Amino acid sequence: MISVQVFTFNPFEENTYVLHAEGEAFVIDPGCYEQQEQQVLEDYIRSRNLRVAAVLNTHCHIDHVLGNYFSCLAFQAPLIIHQLEERMLRAVATYAPNYGFHRYQEKQPDRFFAPGERLALGPEELEVVFVPGHSPGHVALYNTSRQWIIGGDVLFHRSIGRTDLPGGDHDTLIRSIQSQFFSLPDDVVVYPGHGPATTVGAEKKYNPFCATSPVS
Repeated sequence: MISVQVFTFNPFEENTYVLHAEGEAFVIDPGCYEQQEQQVLEDYIRSRNLRVAAVLNTHCHIDHVLGNYFSCLAFQAPLIIHQLEERMLRAVATYAPNYGFHRYQEKQPDRFFAPGERLALGPEELEVVFVPGHSPGHVALYNTSRQWIIGGDVLFHRSIGRTDLPGGDHDTLIRSIQSQFFSLPDDVVVYPGHGPATTVGAEKKYNPFCATSPVS
């Protein structure tokens, strides 16, 4: 069974996830920037003798990639993103100082997600789901056997991802939520890029931005 561990890093309060099973791990959206944050992530990995198979970005806004360089170097792991996010990732180095991240170190992707790709982790798989709108090449990672999804900045507890950043599109985001998230069973747990976890059913009923079920 895949274990899900969440850390909240950097001033954006971004959720970094470590998924692991049978000694292998994925680090998803490493937002660790300060040395103490990097140490927290490394201590968790090392204390469990995990081998990081890959660092994965759901998308490449600054708050989700601040720890890419550190994570790939520390764990000798490749970086995988969606090809449509490459331009977003390259742009971070140009604007990071404007946000006060003067020590940001750039890490380019080692490969891109393949269409319809499934990533094996221990005995289970993660389905790579294309969910653009918040950013052009945003993906989510769905564990069908355990019924949870790492959703990035698409669907939050009673909210949705912003679309006023470069590459964002509100209508596209709503379509991604309706077609990809809300087509899942109601009890699927959504682990978002910010804030607490929620469920598909709760957001279908109560989310003020995209609810589809009437409140009883």
